[in-house]
Amino acid sequence: MKSAKNGRDGRSRIVDGALRRFSQDGVSATTLASLRDESGVSVGSFYHHFASKEHVFGVLYAETLDMYQSAFITELRRHEDARDGIEAIVALHMSWCGEHRERAHLLISERPPKRDEPGGTEVSDSRRAFFRQVSDWWRPHMKAGLLQPVHPTMCYVLWLGPAMEMCRLWFAGAHQPTPEEIAGLCEAAWQGLRRHPG
Repeated sequence: MKSAKNGRDGRSRIVDGALRRFSQDGVSATTLASLRDESGVSVGSFYHHFASKEHVFGVLYAETLDMYQSAFITELRRHEDARDGIEAIVALHMSWCGEHRERAHLLISERPPKRDEPGGTEVSDSRRAFFRQVSDWWRPHMKAGLLQPVHPTMCYVLWLGPAMEMCRLWFAGAHQPTPEEIAGLCEAAWQGLRRHPG
C-alpha cells in the first residue's frame, strides 16, 4: 500500500519528467509512454494522478505561469519609479528565464491551455488577476504622464516582446545574451512605453 508521501512523490516525478520531455521535444511530439518512462512510474500510478498528457501539461503550464507572475509582481512592487519598474521587469524576465530554463521554454514555445482544456480555467483566472495587479501599478504613472495608456496586450508586447525573442535565440543555442544587450532591452522597453512629450 502506497503512503501519501509516495503518492506525492509519484506526482512530482511525473511533473518533473514532463517538464524535461516537453522542453526537449515539445508537447505535441511527447508521447504518454515517454512521459511514463521519463518519470519512472507505472501506468496505474500515472492515471492515479493524471487523466492524460494534456492534463499534465495543463497543470504544469498553470503552475509555471503562477511562478513567473508571482516573481513579476513581487519585483514590480519593489519599484515606485516608473522607469525603474519597467527596466527591472525586463531584467527580471531574463534572469528568471535563465534560472528556470525548461519552464521558461514551456511558456515561450507552447500555446497556453484554452479555458475548456485542463489547466485552462486556472490560467485564465491567473492572467486576469495578474493584469489587474499590473494595472494597479501602472495607473498612477499613467495619470502622472509618465507611461502611455496602452491595452494590456500591447503593453506586454512592447514591454517584453524583444526580451522574449532574445530568449528564443538563447534557448535555441543561437546567441547568449550579454549584460550590455540585456541593458539595451531594458532601455528599449522604457522608450517604447514611456509617455513622450508633445
